[in-house]
Amino acid sequence: MYRVLALNNISRAGLSRLPADRFQTGKDLADPDVILLRSADLHSMELPATLLAVGRAGAGVNNIPVPALSARGIPVFNTPGANANAVKELVIAGLLLAARNICQAWAYTRALEGDAQTVEHAVEAGKKQFAGFELPGRTLGVVGLGAIGRQVANAALALGMKVVGYDPGITVEGAWLLSAQVQRAPSVEAVFAQADFITFHVPLNDHTRGLANADTLRLSRPGLTVLNFARAGIVDTDAVAAALETGQVHAYVSDFPKPGLLNHPRVIALPHLGASTAEAEENCAVMVADQVRDYIENGNITNAVNFPWVVMPRAEGGVRLAVVNANVPNMVGQITTALAEARLNIVDMINKSKGELAYTLVDVDRPLPPELLAKIRAIAGVLAVRCP
Repeated sequence: MYRVLALNNISRAGLSRLPADRFQTGKDLADPDVILLRSADLHSMELPATLLAVGRAGAGVNNIPVPALSARGIPVFNTPGANANAVKELVIAGLLLAARNICQAWAYTRALEGDAQTVEHAVEAGKKQFAGFELPGRTLGVVGLGAIGRQVANAALALGMKVVGYDPGITVEGAWLLSAQVQRAPSVEAVFAQADFITFHVPLNDHTRGLANADTLRLSRPGLTVLNFARAGIVDTDAVAAALETGQVHAYVSDFPKPGLLNHPRVIALPHLGASTAEAEENCAVMVADQVRDYIENGNITNAVNFPWVVMPRAEGGVRLAVVNANVPNMVGQITTALAEARLNIVDMINKSKGELAYTLVDVDRPLPPELLAKIRAIAGVLAVRCP
């Protein structure tokens, strides 16, 4: 029986994917084999020695100590694309809110008082200050063309906008899902130079922190609208505040409120609503539960931020061995030598690496004795060994 600790309210639709005869789920389980979470902070939590996997029902993993888990040979799964439609819809809403000054106009009318004639007069007198502009023909810059960025780009084209995108890591599969009408930019700076609107869909790391800053904002056309539904640190809010005052930035739409901008008349700050739909929460929970179960039961890896993608069908009648090790020479040779010395025949095998980690699945013809597992664990550089 595997123990699954759910640190947040994980959708029942997801938890139900873990069969009760093999998985015990709960919010107060000690010594869990798996931790499932959404926004809970694992950095301050003592992670048990029993832990085999962590599953994030969402895309970002800033709340998870990924390097520390990697050092222990523990995969961290996430759910890229499961909440893509929810975020896409909010980005499109942000485009419209900013272009038509809807939030400011709504605040104006909510403050009106008096009889019908007084209100009507105030409406006609005040509406001119909220005149906006239309989207067709304007250019949206999309930085990051993963699952969310692609959907945003394609939706903007459908609204009649021009789209310029930048993503040096786009995959062949991702490119096939992106409209051919999206123009390719050679750099983030080139996106800023062409865009009337710019939206970010990248993880927060040392390369993406402060992408929207005083220097890049200065490259843009006057009146740029900045949208941030990715991570707070991607935008330098002090630089945005200064650009709002000069008119270089027309509006800032963000899912991450910051004290200095909360009451600015051209800032729309939302309480991190990007993936806050029932559909997105269910999609994320189902996806992460399926991934974690496949890893626990079969050793397969899909959508782990720190492990390579490794999926191997089980050989009929085979016994599976999963080994996590440092990505250094001769690891596979030492593992297969140990199997050969134990007179085990390899039926199927796959080995892949990602960064400093490598992962090997081997199907052999009969069960591995405990002393052989201990021998493989003792190989220098091996981080984790198990038989799923």
